[in-house]
Amino acid sequence: MGALELRDNLLQYINQADERLLKVVKAVMESYWEEENVIYTIDGKPLTRLAYKEELNDAINEIKRGEFTSQEDLEKESENW
Repeated sequence: MGALELRDNLLQYINQADERLLKVVKAVMESYWEEENVIYTIDGKPLTRLAYKEELNDAINEIKRGEFTSQEDLEKESENW
């Protein structure tokens, strides 16, 4: 059974499903998507969608706390290289 046939079969089940089954299917799909590798770090380490979101939130919080280097500071620092 190919992907198209599976998709059609699943759609038939989903169209007839009650709320409980739909919640189960939704939870499985969300878990699948969150655990999928979506990006790699500069070191080549794969990150899942969930880990990527956490990395982004950490970066946003660092910026809010002022924990960053400005373009101007980088330019001044690079003059001494």
